[in-house]
Amino acid sequence: MTGSPRNRKIKLAFETTSLRIPLGDIEPIRVVTTAIKKSVKYAQIAASIREVGIIEPPVVVRVKGKEDRYRLLDGHMRIEILKERGDKDVVCLIATDDEAITYNKRISRMAIVQEHKMILKALEKGVSEERLARALNVNITTIRDKRRLLDGICEEVEKLLQDRMVPINTFSELKKMRPMRQIEAA
Repeated sequence: MTGSPRNRKIKLAFETTSLRIPLGDIEPIRVVTTAIKKSVKYAQIAASIREVGIIEPPVVVRVKGKEDRYRLLDGHMRIEILKERGDKDVVCLIATDDEAITYNKRISRMAIVQEHKMILKALEKGVSEERLARALNVNITTIRDKRRLLDGICEEVEKLLQDRMVPINTFSELKKMRPMRQIEAA
């Protein structure tokens, strides 16, 4: 073992403050194609930005040798949407490492149980179902279904499935079962 853990320095992944950057100073590392612009995901992100603004700031890294230039590591669709809206700048996180793979491979989709909890939390804070549906670019029935996702599901199954990617239809099938059978099926 080399050195004690107390003597090791941890390198920060991001600078300690975010920065408002003109969109023209940000260089994308890939193009947002027409096919991507027509996707459901793109429409959801655009709706979210329209309703509540940027929730997750884009991630950029400073371009070596070019003052006030930044390479975009994460957030290509968000930046494209802002450009289409006519925005001039955006608050970004400044990465200290320029490897886009670091950020892209860490992306994980939200499990359905986590999405349910996020929706409940937003509703508890006073966000209406209608506004939430607009922000996520889904119909209100989807919000209501996800709000009631765990009604009739036993606590043990909720814990078993909280971090797993499970189709929403699984829960309607589990609701038909008694708690012990739900646990076995999960």
